[in-house]
Amino acid sequence: MAFAAPSSSALQRLRLTSWPARLGSALIAMAVLAPVLGLVWHALQSDTAHWSHLLANVLPVTARNTLYLLLGVGLVVSVIGTASAWLVTAYDFPGRGILVWALLLPLAIPSYVIAFAYLDLLHPLGPVQSLVRDILGYSSPREFRLPDIRSLPGAIALLGLVLYPYVYLSTRFMFQSQAASLLEAARTLGCSAMGSFWRVALPMARPGIAVGLALALLETLNDIGASEFLGVRTMTVAVYNTWITRSDLGAAAQLALCMLVLVMALVWLERRARQSQRFGVTQRMRPMQAKRLTGWQAGLALLLGSLPVLLGFVAPAAYLVSATIKRLDQAGHISSALWSSLGHTLLLAALATLVTVLCGLLLAWQARLNMHGQRPRWALACARIGSLGYAIPGTILAIGLLTPMALFDQGLSWLLQTPSLWLMGSMAALVLAYSLRFMAISIGGVEAGLTRIPPSLEQASRLLGHNATGTLVRVHLPLLKPALAASALLVFVDTMKELPATLLLRPLNIETLATRLYAEAARGTYEEGAIAALAIVLAGLLPVVLLARTRLDIASPPAAQAASPSETSTSTLYNTHEPSHIS
Repeated sequence: MAFAAPSSSALQRLRLTSWPARLGSALIAMAVLAPVLGLVWHALQSDTAHWSHLLANVLPVTARNTLYLLLGVGLVVSVIGTASAWLVTAYDFPGRGILVWALLLPLAIPSYVIAFAYLDLLHPLGPVQSLVRDILGYSSPREFRLPDIRSLPGAIALLGLVLYPYVYLSTRFMFQSQAASLLEAARTLGCSAMGSFWRVALPMARPGIAVGLALALLETLNDIGASEFLGVRTMTVAVYNTWITRSDLGAAAQLALCMLVLVMALVWLERRARQSQRFGVTQRMRPMQAKRLTGWQAGLALLLGSLPVLLGFVAPAAYLVSATIKRLDQAGHISSALWSSLGHTLLLAALATLVTVLCGLLLAWQARLNMHGQRPRWALACARIGSLGYAIPGTILAIGLLTPMALFDQGLSWLLQTPSLWLMGSMAALVLAYSLRFMAISIGGVEAGLTRIPPSLEQASRLLGHNATGTLVRVHLPLLKPALAASALLVFVDTMKELPATLLLRPLNIETLATRLYAEAARGTYEEGAIAALAIVLAGLLPVVLLARTRLDIASPPAAQAASPSETSTSTLYNTHEPSHIS
């Protein structure tokens, strides 16, 4: 039975009853923009006397290192991610089924954790170099030692190993959605297998590569732990040191504003690349069939595909397990400080997840609600502004939040006649920062869930007399439970891993697992820090398992049910996990 469209008066009643939602959406959008405005205010309030020092001693080195780091990481993640995606899509070999989801495992390891692990693994007195010297017959590091991992090439390699899954994830979907007839036509015209890849498959996968590359570069700009551990002075590290070490908030804000311009340029380039490369087919297509490999070719394919997993996940995870066992054998128990850090981490993650999912639900639902109204662009703009937080590195977000939070504390203290740091002196500052930064995850997840709800169900609810809130409670929420659960899990784990904003905004005597690890690495007590790092990695495995299950469901779509790239790109590529942050 087809339901008639609701009348204009019914839609008008629906809009009138949802004015609190519109007000809430506007307030959330203003909260996301507040750090940017606060950053500009801080930058304008400071003079330019220190710029002679910055231009002479800080910016040339940090800008050059940041540029080289972005170029190097971009090259590494593009090569590993694209090659891995093509390997498991175009070829079939023993172990391929495991490799499909195992290639996602490095996502579970934050960049600062892999740097922490490899610093000890590749130390001149560490297990790797000691084994190499024993094999080669050397007795001490003075006789033979590998190149120091504390370098720009070391940072590029380690960041590339944990960030390539962004490119792998989006590019593999683009390869899966390509029609086999196009590759067969290229072979018919005389192209070799490699020629078909370069001339047909790779150009059509460029939008997916652009999405994954932009996300990897944004994560590179957000990194502070790995760069500092490895001795690479990037702009992010310079902002942190200028604020914390030199106590110059104005100069830090000005540097952060320069970084924000770079971030916006990356986002613009990604969107432009995606818009200029659109492909689609008008008929149902037959998906590409994987070529069966046997013998030494199958073994070589399995080896090449396993290397990123071994280096990006297995080696650092095995080290963390070994170091944790060693520490527990020595101490016999986990320290009370670490238990306290775990409690703070779980509490902050739970609070931030609740706030973030509720705000994301409100923004996405309001945008859906106003699709039938007269001003759909206004609600859509609020949802898009709410998604901007992920594009702002945690260091910049922390500096930008100082002024809005100080104004809020002053206003609340005046209202209550009780001077106190209501936000800046409590965990509320961290909850706010986490919510603004990771709201894009919940918005993307809820939007993806809403696209799967037929409009006819909403129309039936309206015809039965339910207003906007009643439709949300009786129709949307029951059907959105899987999307809300997945979004909550992703936000929870990303909050546990967040380091830059936590370092800058945490109250006194409040430590999380991430800041505990950072402190232990700074002191060189790797065994104690390994326990915190292992806990973070174990938590990070949860969304990777969820993501792997989702991807395996669409790994081999039946030919009769395969949809075109244009039909599936929005719901499957840009509205699942990280890619939704940029869209």
